[in-house]
Amino acid sequence: MHPPEIRARARSLYLAGATVAEVSRTVGLPYPTVRHWCKDRPEPKRRASALRCFRCRSEAGDPSDRSQFAYLLGLYLGDGHLVVGRVPVLRIFCADAWPDLIAACEDAMRDVMAASVQRVQKQGCVAVQSYGKHWPCLFPQHGPGRKHERAIVLADWQREIVEAHPGDFLRGLFHSDGCRVSNRVTVRGRRYVYPRYMFVNESADIMGLCQWALDLLGIAWRMNRRNSLSVARRDAVAALDRHVGPKS
Repeated sequence: MHPPEIRARARSLYLAGATVAEVSRTVGLPYPTVRHWCKDRPEPKRRASALRCFRCRSEAGDPSDRSQFAYLLGLYLGDGHLVVGRVPVLRIFCADAWPDLIAACEDAMRDVMAASVQRVQKQGCVAVQSYGKHWPCLFPQHGPGRKHERAIVLADWQREIVEAHPGDFLRGLFHSDGCRVSNRVTVRGRRYVYPRYMFVNESADIMGLCQWALDLLGIAWRMNRRNSLSVARRDAVAALDRHVGPKS
């Protein structure tokens, strides 16, 4: 007898649009068992209109949609991957070392799209994923190959959201490809320690979006390497602390 939460998870995945085979692989159970749960004893599938895709629904969305989307967009540009098949699946890869970040990513997916969200354990990280036909509506940047090997340009409506919520967007970027560190320098024999933020990304387009969002908040930055951005001035670090803060 399988635990009821496993059966509920399998049905939730199926109702979100995953195939029986995809559900079987995700929950690690035989295909016939999953098929029986999902097809022989089905629950009514949710209508597409029940999904909270703010790009497709006619009614206005909650304000949380926009701020959480800005955060999720930052995570996606850093560590995200969207597979567009019969049922698209959005995956954000989060290191095991940051459990609060994993939870925040999971919450953002649920707030942006009221769909089932799963955690799939990988070696050293967790893939936070969600199946849903509307994910490509929200992330038109998806495409074949690595992000730094193709152009990454925000749609006009995405730019409007980032302009309204630059701090949330930066939080997503720094939570994926950034960090807050203690920088140590020695000047004339005296040792100094001060905090600074680092953001590293191989994509010139994504780096440009990070610079743009920092400029929107008036936060000073500089490029210390071709693919590395630094925020080190005391007032700039304090400002970024209000929006990002250390990973946890």
